Amino acid sequence: MRGDVELAGVITLTPRAAAQIRTMQKELGAETRVLRLLVESGGCSGFQYGMSFDEPKSDDARCESEGVAMVLDQASAAYLGGTRIDFDDGLQGKGFEIQNPNAQSTCGCGKSFS
Repeated sequence: MRGDVELAGVITLTPRAAAQIRTMQKELGAETRVLRLLVESGGCSGFQYGMSFDEPKSDDARCESEGVAMVLDQASAAYLGGTRIDFDDGLQGKGFEIQNPNAQSTCGCGKSFS
């Protein structure tokens, strides 16, 4: 996977998630950065999700959803294909909900998977 290739549809954001990401970008003064999604070792189930605002790297995979530009390193892109991200600010807790069709199992907190 080359960084200069656009990966349409790798990650889908709901309108609520996109709105929250734009709000966070503005609050953090990160309007010139893009959302980096990543998978790293750790968490209850073996892997955990991560998000940050970052500068793109030359070998990043790139995608966009709901007007939000995102980058992923090549290894993370392999785990996150088809993932949908929502944002829930309801009574059960505020946060991003990641629905990953590649996960064989997830922990109760929804932040890690295997």
